[in-house]
Amino acid sequence: MKRIIATCLIAAAAGMAATSSFAQAGKTLDQIKQRGYLSCGSNPGLAGFGLPDDKGNYAGLDVDLCRAISAAIFDDPNKVKFIPLTAKDRFTALQSGEIDVLARNGTWTQSREADLGLLFAGVNYYDGQGFMIRKKLNVASALKLEGASVCVQQGTTTELNLADYFRSNNIKYEGVVFATSDEALKAYDSGRCDAYTTDASGLYSERLRTVNPDEHMVLPEIISKEPLGPAVRKGDDQWYDIVRWTHFAMVNAEELGVTKANVDEKAKSATPEIKRLLGSEGDFGKAMGLSKDWAYRIVKHVGNYGEVFEKNVGEGSKLKIRRGLNNLWTKGGIQYAPPVR
Repeated sequence: MKRIIATCLIAAAAGMAATSSFAQAGKTLDQIKQRGYLSCGSNPGLAGFGLPDDKGNYAGLDVDLCRAISAAIFDDPNKVKFIPLTAKDRFTALQSGEIDVLARNGTWTQSREADLGLLFAGVNYYDGQGFMIRKKLNVASALKLEGASVCVQQGTTTELNLADYFRSNNIKYEGVVFATSDEALKAYDSGRCDAYTTDASGLYSERLRTVNPDEHMVLPEIISKEPLGPAVRKGDDQWYDIVRWTHFAMVNAEELGVTKANVDEKAKSATPEIKRLLGSEGDFGKAMGLSKDWAYRIVKHVGNYGEVFEKNVGEGSKLKIRRGLNNLWTKGGIQYAPPVR
């Protein structure tokens, strides 16, 4: 009898918790709709990912993700306010509610989810940390940087990875730490350091900001796993689903051959997967508080994942980064999205 009562109490408690959680669902989406725009935490100066022009117009891979979320909600990719954030302030801004989503080349780690009360809603760029040096050093490998000074940004996974790599390889080095990536790059470019380290994607971007880009090279070593993606606060599962499935919709669209240019034609397709994705069959947006054509809106206004990648960081951009791991799973990469059904 006691066991039965205890079981009932546990079930009742679980039900109350579920009810409480459900009561919180949609809070973020409701606030965004009432406000009339999405508040997106962005990088203030990383070409290819988040960078405003002289008129304050943002562009980049992460920027387009936020525009895609806006398109899903408002049928308008421009109802976004981009909040420039340093690496030091980015998670605090999300925790405090200053922003709705953080899309700022942040690495998904266990401690950031468990300790900071955040959830990463997928990986929109698989990256890894690397090193940039001057070609005149005649160094072909990071393992040859014995005694080198290395400029690095403070308060990032980059700083820890740097220490781990040199310690595990028994290489002596001098870490020169700066509060911002801008300060670290300027110090490296001025000759203060022999090398500069950050995510490899960032190195291709930062190289373009040096006085003489052709004098610098990115070494081949990738010394860490850096899965970069958008983050949201814990406690609103519906909002988490919206951000997560925005990325998945873009990946699925690329896999199904749905592009910004042909999405209207594809909307008439008889292919079940395309019909479900674009909303001509079923209503898969309803549970997320979105319209049935939420994914159609994303592709129509912003494009699929491959289009956004190529435009911002791919070989057709100034950064000229190969897809690599960020290619679709059907093409040798690891970008893989669950189906809409």
